[in-house]
Amino acid sequence: MRYFQAQPSALKGCAMTRIACLHTAQSNVAVFDAALAAVALTGATLHHEVRADLLAAAEREGRLTLQIAQRTAEALRGLSEGADVVLLTCSTLGPAAEIAADDATIPILRVDAALATEAVKDGGSVVVLCAVETTVEPTRRLFEAAALATGAEVTVCLVPGAWEAFKAGDRDRYLAMVARASEDAMRGGATRVALAQASMAEASHLSLAAQRPLTSPTVGLKAAATAAATAAATAAATVTSAFRPDAPCVT
Repeated sequence: MRYFQAQPSALKGCAMTRIACLHTAQSNVAVFDAALAAVALTGATLHHEVRADLLAAAEREGRLTLQIAQRTAEALRGLSEGADVVLLTCSTLGPAAEIAADDATIPILRVDAALATEAVKDGGSVVVLCAVETTVEPTRRLFEAAALATGAEVTVCLVPGAWEAFKAGDRDRYLAMVARASEDAMRGGATRVALAQASMAEASHLSLAAQRPLTSPTVGLKAAATAAATAAATAAATVTSAFRPDAPCVT
């Protein structure tokens, strides 16, 4: 399924940025539309594609297999046409973005990469919450790699029963369980809590902790817009350089 959402204003002085999102949950369409409105990226537009089959396949296998990663990478490359940047919003499938990015002509990012960087930047004790078991290992590898630069201590935890509530359609219960788990993590000594999955984002607003947990949609969209702007500037500089009067002539 494909959807399109436009925002009338954004990063001042920037041309329109077309962000294509690959989701594995229908509900994440609204989550990212709300996140785009919250960060007010100038002129940014979102194009959504939902591929629930990819996450379902990973759940059946109990992990992200090479075949599923390749199918995901193919879907990401397919979204590149007409976009300035592609964003994979499923943490379980995250490593597939790195495969797709290898030969891509535009940036292809995993949304949780920006989350990991933000969560560990000040060091300390970082607790990362996951709802679905297949997300735990990809998330652990991502956050531990990011923590090498700052010395942060990373603990990745599964919120028991949360994914069952989500799959049963009990979104309120799902978000309440995630919010409680984030509060428990803060009480347990965490200096920062990050919600690994985009579907968890709204739980941040339910948390009663003094410091709300970090979520991936807003930081991911900002990272996507920055990556698109950087790629565009690099391309423009290359074109300008090629047409300089003193540029070497190729015959």
